[in-house]
Amino acid sequence: MATLVEPVTAPRVEIANAARSAASQTASARHINPWIVATSVMLATFMEVLDTAIASVALPYIAGSLAASNSEATWVLTSYLIANAVVLPAANWFGLRFGRKRFLLGCVVLFTISSFLCGAAPSLGFLLLARVLQGAGGGALQPISQAVLLESFPPKKRGAAMAFFGFGVVVAPVLGPTLGGWLTDSYSWRYAFYINIPVGLLAVYMISRFVHDPPYIKNAKVGAFDNLGFALLILWTGSLQIILDKGQEDDWFAAPWIRWAALILTTTLFWFVAHCWRAKAPIVNLHVLRNRNFRVGCSLIFMLGVAIYITITMLPLFYQEVLGYTALTAGIVVFPRGVGSMLGLPVIGIISHKMDNRYLLCAGFIVFGCCSIAFGNVNLSMGPLTLLLPILVTGFALSFFFVPIASMATSTLHNEQIGNATGIFNLLRNIGGSIGISMAETALVRRSAFHQARIAASTPQTSTWFQQSAAGMSHYFAHQLSPGEAPSTALGMMYRGLQQQALLWSFIDVFRWTALLSFLAAAARTASQNSAAAWGFVKW
Repeated sequence: MATLVEPVTAPRVEIANAARSAASQTASARHINPWIVATSVMLATFMEVLDTAIASVALPYIAGSLAASNSEATWVLTSYLIANAVVLPAANWFGLRFGRKRFLLGCVVLFTISSFLCGAAPSLGFLLLARVLQGAGGGALQPISQAVLLESFPPKKRGAAMAFFGFGVVVAPVLGPTLGGWLTDSYSWRYAFYINIPVGLLAVYMISRFVHDPPYIKNAKVGAFDNLGFALLILWTGSLQIILDKGQEDDWFAAPWIRWAALILTTTLFWFVAHCWRAKAPIVNLHVLRNRNFRVGCSLIFMLGVAIYITITMLPLFYQEVLGYTALTAGIVVFPRGVGSMLGLPVIGIISHKMDNRYLLCAGFIVFGCCSIAFGNVNLSMGPLTLLLPILVTGFALSFFFVPIASMATSTLHNEQIGNATGIFNLLRNIGGSIGISMAETALVRRSAFHQARIAASTPQTSTWFQQSAAGMSHYFAHQLSPGEAPSTALGMMYRGLQQQALLWSFIDVFRWTALLSFLAAAARTASQNSAAAWGFVKW
């Protein structure tokens, strides 16, 4: 009898021991405070988003230090964004293949090392290569961190968790110009990259200590790598980013290479969508878009990316280009937006699960539009504190966008779908931001030329006003310069004033168009308020 029982009992003992071991590991993971997990992953996201904003401020200093033109220096941003966009939607596959914790740690280490290489770059070519590596490491930080965060909290507390996570996504772009301006003015542009090293080391320690993979990640069966899907992803994201970055410089579709790039973009994007929809194991599973909440959330985060990135980028540029502020001063002036976001995030974290988030979204769009109207009333005589209140309120309103949209988009998804969904979600936000910035820059250049022509046409050189103004300024400069230089100097000053006024009006146009976009978004949400199915909302 013993010989019959022993073969049956041994496997049972092994199975029981394995079950107890797995249960103990799960229990130990559950004992970790989820807010510590949130802090761990938020550090990585904060580092990645902050670096993008800092690098944009340091571009003129990089160009001067490495003997490059301003056009060549913009590739410092473009190379990063292309690598970032490629990795974003593919992050879920890598997380399943190598383990989410291991992949996240590898990305943080790669981002930190490449940050050091960026700061130590002796030439522009070396810097661009380091930025590609940095973009590859940073691309997975946001979706993986967001997936870890959402799975660490129950659905009812995800609003508060996303409010905390929003500190890294919303506040970092606002603090970036201020910190970047201070570092570049006081020390060197290289410290804009070196600052990532201590943050990265702290993130590596906390992630390795407190973040654990869920059971479905450990037991996941991952198919072969989707080479075709990844190649198509590289082609269409790279083509899109290059078109957006260089389109205005080459007059958009007037340039043959832009038309060819647009053809490649259209073809590869259509092929990518068809492939990922039909393939059994695609690199990006687009079937998650069947979820109505997630589909609506993606459309809203795209619109939000367009509106927010226009304001975040254009307002510091207005202070520098029109009013002549330094990078540090402009960063300090827009700093209250970060204060407003820090004040709004705890509030939205508390009320997000007590109120219908659709009302919060409508309120956020309306407030953001009103603040954009205030930005559209700027003039040349304003001081640094004139827009203090609108800037502060704008930061507060930003909190009412990101948290409800992120919570709504993932509220009805299974944990196994969140990793793939966050990659798509963050990619659309970044694409919306890139399109918004490109649209704003194009509008600035073309509307400035339009206003300059209108002003010049309304005040011809033969008019009495022009002749009197030129004579008065020539008389003034005659006391400072030689009589022969005074007339040309006076005409030069008048032309610079013309350019400044035209640029001011072009900024006003951009701010008012942003307000119109915000009000249209609010109107669309209000119109669909009584028909949740039309937008795909369910009661959370």
